[in-house]
Amino acid sequence: QVHLVESGGGLVQPGGSLRLTCAAVGNIFSIDDMGWYRQAPGGQREHVATIAAGGYTNYADSVKGRFTISRDNTKNTVWLQMNSLKPEDTAVYYCNTGAILTLTNYRYLELWGQGSLVTVSS
Repeated sequence: QVHLVESGGGLVQPGGSLRLTCAAVGNIFSIDDMGWYRQAPGGQREHVATIAAGGYTNYADSVKGRFTISRDNTKNTVWLQMNSLKPEDTAVYYCNTGAILTLTNYRYLELWGQGSLVTVSS
């Protein structure tokens, strides 16, 4: 089986930085898009950033210039570097992948991580 393991959330002061990590674990052959979503308290889940297998990136307007998404296809891992954090960035951040093809030719259409709480507060 394939699953996603997230790490790196925590408490940070406004203006600070955090780095989230998401590793896809299992007998993986390839992964399509990898990305991050977030859900603030009382809010809906929203897109934060996505990176395609070839490296093309897409960001929400609210994080452009502050967040950077990257991935290592050899490690099946995606990162979200978050700089200049604001209180409004407080949310649970979820890792998401598009289709994952395993070495046994099984295809997962989409997977979600368990969520990482990021709190920006002084």
